[in-house]
Amino acid sequence: MAAHCVRMLVWQSGTALLLRGVSLRSSPRLLCTATKQKSNGHSSDEDQSASQNEQKADLPPIENVVVDEKAKMEDKLNELTDKYKRALADTENLRQRSQKLIDEAKIYGIQSFCKDLLEVADVLEKATESVPKDEIKADNPHLKNLYEGLLMTEVQMQKVFKKHGIRKLNPVGAKFDPYEHEALFHAPVEGKEPGTVALVTKVGYKLHDRTLRPALVGVVKGT
Repeated sequence: MAAHCVRMLVWQSGTALLLRGVSLRSSPRLLCTATKQKSNGHSSDEDQSASQNEQKADLPPIENVVVDEKAKMEDKLNELTDKYKRALADTENLRQRSQKLIDEAKIYGIQSFCKDLLEVADVLEKATESVPKDEIKADNPHLKNLYEGLLMTEVQMQKVFKKHGIRKLNPVGAKFDPYEHEALFHAPVEGKEPGTVALVTKVGYKLHDRTLRPALVGVVKGT
């Protein structure tokens, strides 16, 4: 019994020593692993710091950013200013065109009415021309008064025409103008310059600078 107890003690002692040896042998390896982990953690922090430094180095300086933004804003301002000036110019052109139309309407708005009055003026002129001059005597007061009344009416009508800018065209001897005259015929006339008006069969009229009715004329033809 005593011998058996001694063997158990020896076996337990050997087992304890064996376990202690294993623990002693394994502890340096564990220390190395822990050291490596710490060293790896430190290196990863350094890598992150280096990456952040590189990113900061890649960023442009604040002065360059300000200059670029200023240039962009100036370009945008110039573009908007140019559009504003173009809009002002278009508005001014539209205003001028509208004002011109209004002025022309005021000046030439009576054009149709004036054309109708021209026929009345033609009738008065023909009436005065048809009266025999040798019949206008004191002993024929009715004809004399009628003739003088026709003359006064014609003169008054011409005054009204002149007041409203209507001018008679009687271009005998003047150079032929296709904008004011209408040629009925061309004929050679001795002593007359070719291209001039030799005869007016019907007078014309102008309203300011616009021809209401061209004068019907005969033009001298060159030989």
